[in-house]
Amino acid sequence: MSQATDNEIMFRVRDGRLDQMGILFDRHHKPLYGFFYHNTGLKQQSEDLAQTVFMNMIRSRSTFTGSHKFVTWMYVIARNALSDYYRSQQRKGIYVDATGHLDEVADEAPADARIQLKEEQLLVREALSRLEEADRELLILARYQELKYQEIARMVNSSEGAVKVRIHRAMKQLKQHYLALSQQKQPL
Repeated sequence: MSQATDNEIMFRVRDGRLDQMGILFDRHHKPLYGFFYHNTGLKQQSEDLAQTVFMNMIRSRSTFTGSHKFVTWMYVIARNALSDYYRSQQRKGIYVDATGHLDEVADEAPADARIQLKEEQLLVREALSRLEEADRELLILARYQELKYQEIARMVNSSEGAVKVRIHRAMKQLKQHYLALSQQKQPL
């Protein structure tokens, strides 16, 4: 028996079978959490935001038409949740610093390799945090979430070509920030 597509499952949810949302949760919770974590660098807030997206999907299930892939619709909701989060933090006068939170590194790696990997992660995270929010979001969707340019273009109401250009420019900026940061960290 073939596995139901995300769109088929979401149609069931839309039609009132809310228990089916558990299947979508199992399939998409980790990538969604990763999207938020790469944007904020904060574990608990990323988990909360992922939960918020699933609740918002249930609330707005009637808006799902299936004209695009489910993940496109999900990430539109996720982007809105992230924007709301940043606005609420800004209103509270809180600056979200994504640089102070590192992923755990596998314990099997030698100590010097773990240290170097953590330093590189810190530099990448710091370089990402220096990008404009919109550019950072596009990079995360394309590189970490591995969405196709066409899907991203639908999410941001743009052409596929424009998205490619924006991502290319964002990658160049990321590289410049990374190189500048790595030169600052070099011992004299």
